[in-house]
Amino acid sequence: MHYFAHAKVNIFLKIVGTRGNYHELYSRFMRVRDLYDTLSFVPKQTTQAFELVGDFNCALEHNTLYKIYRVLQEQGFSKEIERVMQTYALHVKKQIPTGAGLGGGSSDAATFLRMLNDRAGLFLSNEEMMRIGSSVGADVAFFASGYESANVSGIGETVSLYEEEALELEVFTPDLACDTARVYTTFREFFLASIAPQDALPMLSCKSAELLASYEPQRLNDLYAACLKAYPELPTMANEGWFFSGSGSSFFRIKAH
Repeated sequence: MHYFAHAKVNIFLKIVGTRGNYHELYSRFMRVRDLYDTLSFVPKQTTQAFELVGDFNCALEHNTLYKIYRVLQEQGFSKEIERVMQTYALHVKKQIPTGAGLGGGSSDAATFLRMLNDRAGLFLSNEEMMRIGSSVGADVAFFASGYESANVSGIGETVSLYEEEALELEVFTPDLACDTARVYTTFREFFLASIAPQDALPMLSCKSAELLASYEPQRLNDLYAACLKAYPELPTMANEGWFFSGSGSSFFRIKAH
């Protein structure tokens, strides 16, 4: 059985404060219907306790999928998880680009959590999976929710359903991977003093299509200016009518019919 880990875009992303080294935000997350990684369980080929098959560019212990495996063990599900993982490896076919502001790693983690919930019989509710997911990564809670559209706040752990269907979106990812930490460091150094938290409040109640029709890309995404400064080559990759997702580097727009 295949599970699909969908990408997301940030319709808007407004920085409203800081929490230690983190940045608090208001954002609208929206699922991208036709861009997703594919996850499945396949017969195991090694004796490793956790076998991961796929194209990844980080050490296993830093992978969000492995972190889900570990946190479930810490939550008291070791026996149930081991019954699955002693027989199967996790296979991931990547389609979501990394360093693109599309949440691919977080979506994979939430999807793997759902797979283990189903296969190992953990009987976790969506709310419990959102809580567990948020301990692995801030965006995981949104993907664990199953929502197509949601207002997200805090450092990403607070997810509120926004009643609308996901728009039909076209996504363009240039040949550039943006480092999230670099983008936020640039924002804190050069743009934090100019934040206006009150600007985000009207956006929370507006339909996503209305927001895209009413605001310029830099007004919708506070990180866009930081990305432009951190990556001087980025402006040559931006096209008129496209909006910027998260900490980049992807652009998106509503599909034309």
